[in-house]
Formats: sequence, structure tokens, C-alpha cells
Amino acid sequence: MLMENQTTLNEFTLLGLSNEPHLQIFLFLVFLAIYLITLLGNMMIMLVIWADHHLHTPMYFFLSNLSFLDICYSSVTMLANLLVERKAITFAGCMAQLYCFVFLGATECFLLAVMAYDRYLAICYPLHYTVAMSDASCTRLAMVSWVTGIFTGLLPCLLISRLPFCGSNQIKHFFCDIPPLLKLSCSDTSTTEVVIFILSLLVLVSCLLLTLVSYLFIILTILKIPSSSGKRKTFSTCGSHLAVVAIYYGTMISMYVRPTSSLPSELNKIVSVFYTIITPLLNPIIYSLRNKDFRDALKKLTQSEHLLW
Repeated sequence: MLMENQTTLNEFTLLGLSNEPHLQIFLFLVFLAIYLITLLGNMMIMLVIWADHHLHTPMYFFLSNLSFLDICYSSVTMLANLLVERKAITFAGCMAQLYCFVFLGATECFLLAVMAYDRYLAICYPLHYTVAMSDASCTRLAMVSWVTGIFTGLLPCLLISRLPFCGSNQIKHFFCDIPPLLKLSCSDTSTTEVVIFILSLLVLVSCLLLTLVSYLFIILTILKIPSSSGKRKTFSTCGSHLAVVAIYYGTMISMYVRPTSSLPSELNKIVSVFYTIITPLLNPIIYSLRNKDFRDALKKLTQSEHLLW
């Protein structure tokens, strides 16, 4: 009831990446192609991992979780915009999209940190790896990542939903994100910004530090390997993960780990494209095409399907 009394707007209008009609058609086709590739690529990863028992390992278990998350992530931020011509979204729908976006984004941070920890144990403590990363341990780590993400999304959504919106209803973005919503509020948002800043700092920086520390020990262990071929083979298993981490954390930190929403709207959009669209697109490409075990499993699966036909 309090939220209804404070909020006079019933819906928002998403302006998207561009106001030019011809450019909007082009962007629609590009976004649709990216979404379909992301959807099919991540579904392919999940299918191959499920079908090949050789890939039933902790690393691929977490990768299948990440692929499922990326499908949800892309659907939350892109699908609604692709399906409707009039980019209107109800207040409740906007808050639901914001919650799902924050929850999924936080969960990806936790999963990337868990995947770094998994590689740290596999490379630095190979003799203890099977015991430390048992099926039960992997399930617990994945559940903790998802449940923590679910609760992380509650606070920003609750704070923003209680702000009064009594002016323009035009969101200068392609989805309901935190900075453009804060700019639309007709009240002092400094307290909300500080709370969201602290929450973002805790989630992003803590997960990034855990990931970087894990890879620091991994690099030190790799440097002790006598053969150069052994070093290359070991580090190749981590290179793809580092590429995703660099893109994802770099853009997320630049967007949310700052006390005020001071970036221009156009720059906000460009930065958002990287962690909402580019990262889910790159995950299946980086993790599958650069991985020999996965390529062999995919080849085996396609050959068996061909024989069935």
C-alpha cells in the first residue's frame, strides 16, 4: 500500500538503444540473432554435458549452471524488448525485471568465483581434488551461489520500488536497470544509491578478489611446471575463464561500484551491452570451441545422432 501511495506512474517506456526507426530495425535484427545464438549455444553446452558421462566432472557441472543462468540472463534483458513494438512495461513488470537482473547478475558473480576455486583445487591440489570437490560439495556450492543471488536481488528491488516516480516515465535504457531508474525518481535517492553501492561493492569486489587470489596461486603453481608444453596445457584450461571474468567484472564494476549514478545515459547503455549481451554470447564460444574435451564430446554426439538417422 505504501508503494502504491508513493508511485503515480503505472508504467514505464523503454527507449532502447536508439530513437532512430531505421536503426531500431537493424538493432532488432542484431539482438534477435545474438539472442538465438546465445540460446542455442548455451543449450548445446548443457545437452553435450548431460549426454557425455566423461564430462560429468565438477568443472562441467558448474559450466552447465553458468549456461542455464546465461539463458535466463539474456531472456530477462533482451526477450521482452524483441517481442513488443511498443516498449512499455508496467511498474510491477519493471520491478520484476530489475529483481531478476540483479539476482542473476549476483549469481553469476558467485558461480565465476566458485569456478575459479574449482580450478585452484584441481591444479594446486590435484591429489585432494576428488575428495574436496565431491558431488555433494559441488551441489552445495551451486546451491549457495543461487540462493545467495536470490537474496541479493531483494534489497535493490525493494529500495527502488519504494521510491516515488512522478515525472517522466521514459527509461533511457533497453531494460529496467538501476541507474536509469534512480534518475527518474522525483525524490532524494542518495541513501538508496549508497546502500546499493555498498551491496555492489561487497558482492562484486569480494567475488573478484576470491577469483584473482585463486588464479594467483594457479599461476604460481603453473610456473613450477618444468615443461613449457605442460604450462601451456594447464593454463589453457583457465584462459577462457579469465577472459569471461575480465569482461564481466570490468563492466559491472564500472557500472555499479561507484557512489552516484554519474555516467551519461548513452555510456550506461554501451557498458550494459557487454555484461548483459556480450558475456552470455561469448560463454559458449569460449568454453566450448577452445576446449578439446568438449569438442570431442560434441563430435561424438553428432556422429551418434547421424548414425541414428
